[in-house]
Amino acid sequence: MEFIINVIFWTLALYGLFEIIKNIIYISTYTNFKSDGIYVIIAVKNQENKIEGFIRSALFKMLYGKDDYVKNIIVADLKSKDSTKEILKKLSQEYECLEVLNWKECKDIMDNVDDS
Repeated sequence: MEFIINVIFWTLALYGLFEIIKNIIYISTYTNFKSDGIYVIIAVKNQENKIEGFIRSALFKMLYGKDDYVKNIIVADLKSKDSTKEILKKLSQEYECLEVLNWKECKDIMDNVDDS
């Protein structure tokens, strides 16, 4: 019985080590960001009826799905004239990984990504 438990333990330990190495290789190979992590940028304009469902769905998929390396989500508001920006600000208080910016602030981040 002890032998079976040891085999299961070492199998799981090796699998975990393999997953860590695979993630390190994937992140270093397929990303060329010089900043902290991977950013997902979503641009929106006048989407008060759809934005909350879309953002919650995207966050759920990114945070609890297989994309666990994506932890920085920026929503750039393109001068919405409805309550889109207020809805996004409410969501950003619920989710610390979500940041709401205007399009100029978002452009500044993209322009300065190589400087960090």
